[in-house]
Amino acid sequence: MELPLFESARPDKPAALPALYTSLPEEELLRRIAARKVALGDRLLILGHHYQADEVLRFADFRGDSYKLACDAAKVDRASWIIFLGVHFMAESADILTSPDQAVLLPDLRAGCTMADMADRDDVLLAWDEISNCSDEVVVPITYINSAASLKDFVGRHGGAVCTSSNARKVVSWAFERGRKLLFFPDQHLGRNVCYELGIPLEDMLVWDPAERLGGHSEAEVAKAKVLLWKGHCSVHQGFRVEHIDYWRRERPDITVMVHPECSWEVVQRADRSGSTAAILDAVASAAPGSAWAIGTEIHLVKRLQTQYPDRFVTSLSPFQCLCATMYRIRPSYLLWMLDGLAEGVVRHQVAVPPSVAEGARVALQRMIDITSGGSVA
Repeated sequence: MELPLFESARPDKPAALPALYTSLPEEELLRRIAARKVALGDRLLILGHHYQADEVLRFADFRGDSYKLACDAAKVDRASWIIFLGVHFMAESADILTSPDQAVLLPDLRAGCTMADMADRDDVLLAWDEISNCSDEVVVPITYINSAASLKDFVGRHGGAVCTSSNARKVVSWAFERGRKLLFFPDQHLGRNVCYELGIPLEDMLVWDPAERLGGHSEAEVAKAKVLLWKGHCSVHQGFRVEHIDYWRRERPDITVMVHPECSWEVVQRADRSGSTAAILDAVASAAPGSAWAIGTEIHLVKRLQTQYPDRFVTSLSPFQCLCATMYRIRPSYLLWMLDGLAEGVVRHQVAVPPSVAEGARVALQRMIDITSGGSVA
């Protein structure tokens, strides 16, 4: 499959958006995007994460959370170009799982993930050496999908797997069948909530601070711990508080509080339910008309549920706008600019993982898929 010529741009230095695209009225932007998409036909596939704004998500061929979109990317074989309406680590995963003759594109290379940035390979390598020096026990590394490809590569080469909020319970259970100790990064809260749900006491978990020697602990403490949780978090989900839950229960005694497992342990324990983005969608979709829901996750998803189910009371758990600002960087103007480039034979903002990194990362991602589907795990 022959691809167009390449216009490169580094993730830390995206190409400038021409003034034409910033001056077009939104209605005209959307009209032109729709026309370009039709013209490009099967050569183009657009993947959209649930946290995207409706103005761009409306053009997605597949919608989903991180896990679903990773699986969708792995099944794609007809498209020359895959545009990811999401953030950088998602585009990396799609590039790893698709064929070499397909190009994965990110409309705005500044669309990253603050949580993913809280763990880098050098810090993880140092932590791995320090943990290994404290104990002879088998340590299994697990990285949340919200992480750089280099960390997925590390995990794949050290007998671990990737997880998402949808399948973390299965992946963590799998890991404990292979070792006594778990290193979970970069989100401490998902790791803590899942491990606690599996029966591991809080006192058997330590938060690993990469800025401190031995993560801020003694050798004996590291040796004793069953779970080492990286000191990382999602800024959006840390905006939800126990007092928000208490407020809604006073206002609406009939309300069901459901939160994402990236929320703090205290919030998850106080809520009625917790679950991934997909689980939240399913819960509201299957709820009875007239039911009331306070949802602790990104605001675009909550607003979409309000629109889709007007016969149910759906509100954000927090009174503040819990917006993923990096997701919001994917705007119609950037999407049109990319599509115009493809029509002119120019690929912009390709996310290409080096083969040396993709090799181990692909192993870790495939393990995740096999664990979740019940297949044979290498």
